[in-house]
Amino acid sequence: MTHARAALPMPDSSDPAVGATAPVIVVGLDGSPTSWDAFSWAAGEAERSNGRLLAGYVTPGIEPGAAVTVGVPLDWAAAAQARQQDAGQLKDDAEQRARDDKTRARNEAAHLRAECALRDHPTLGRWLTQQPNGRLRINTGKVKAEARLDGKYLIATSDPHITTEDVALGYKNLLEAERGFRDLKSTLLLRPVFHRLEHRIRAHVLICWLALLLTRIAERSTDQTWRNINRQLGRISQVTLAGPAGTVTQTTPLTPEQKAIYQALSIQPPARVTAFDPT
Repeated sequence: MTHARAALPMPDSSDPAVGATAPVIVVGLDGSPTSWDAFSWAAGEAERSNGRLLAGYVTPGIEPGAAVTVGVPLDWAAAAQARQQDAGQLKDDAEQRARDDKTRARNEAAHLRAECALRDHPTLGRWLTQQPNGRLRINTGKVKAEARLDGKYLIATSDPHITTEDVALGYKNLLEAERGFRDLKSTLLLRPVFHRLEHRIRAHVLICWLALLLTRIAERSTDQTWRNINRQLGRISQVTLAGPAGTVTQTTPLTPEQKAIYQALSIQPPARVTAFDPT
């Protein structure tokens, strides 16, 4: 393997545009792709600095002292175009990275908002713990402690003389009483009271109490909630059809669910035709 020096076509140093103090850039070539990449970079540097480029080519099988001419003409326009393409590619990559950073930041902000909402949730937040880095994880200790109490509840009483069954029954009756007051105030519209006289107010409260009694009887007879009973029976409609032959009033056909409710309450369902007036 021998070393040879090759003079490549470069800008003339006598040219005023180049100048006598132009730098000299030296690059080595051995025929490998990486060396040619280095040569391309050196050529670009020489063009930008208006300098000279000297290339040392290393190849086997050449006697020492032999001259080697490397016929690689330098195309300055092609090199400039290649650099512009590289600059454009770098710009596109930078813009893509900026878009990716914005998307990542937006997703991270949404994730943080979701974590904060989950942490502050009145029911789910107690099962979570916040780590020093701000991330949330499930508190397995609390989960195991609550799992041991599944299906169990504790009732405290101030009367030590009543039995356990009476305590549980009284607590359940308390729940029913509270549910009754809620139904009176919401479903049965106990309030607001649009009366001023005492006997009318008493009558209004009595009517609401009787309505509550009927709803509880209906619920126990049908084994359904009053909301479901009201929804099913509220779908029954009565329509009046008039024509040249006369007028007829009829009820929409009953569904199996509606028939079951009437049968459980021992109430006669409405007739299919309630009125007929022929002309």
